[in-house]
Amino acid sequence: MRLPALLPEEYIPDINTRLSMYKQIASVASKDELAELKVELIDRFGKLPDAALNLLAIAELKLNAMRLKVRKIEAHERGGYVEFYPNADINPVFLVKLLQSQPKLLAMDGPTKLKFTLPLVERSARIQFVADMLKNFQQNVLPAR
Repeated sequence: MRLPALLPEEYIPDINTRLSMYKQIASVASKDELAELKVELIDRFGKLPDAALNLLAIAELKLNAMRLKVRKIEAHERGGYVEFYPNADINPVFLVKLLQSQPKLLAMDGPTKLKFTLPLVERSARIQFVADMLKNFQQNVLPAR
């Protein structure tokens, strides 16, 4: 995502505690667990700095991406891409309609990589764009086989 996503030393001075919190964030398995962890961070260390908010937002994106079988997400100032695993359950009809509706913005780069080209200078805009895209994909997955 090319944005600062960390627990700053000024926020959690003790290295062992900071590493423990990173481990907990990395092992979160649901949005509820992530929300509980966010509350714990605020209770123990105070208001979350922007870099920590980014870290938690990216952790939530990863949860959503894993459910959709997304292999990798890259987002920067001029766009980026979403790369799916070959067995992703994204509805191909939805994907074709999406590509046709925004041909200057979206394009496939091979069978599993969806590229997007748009200015995402604001860091929060990158997170929101990717979150919205993943939400659209989630609403258009193939029915269970």
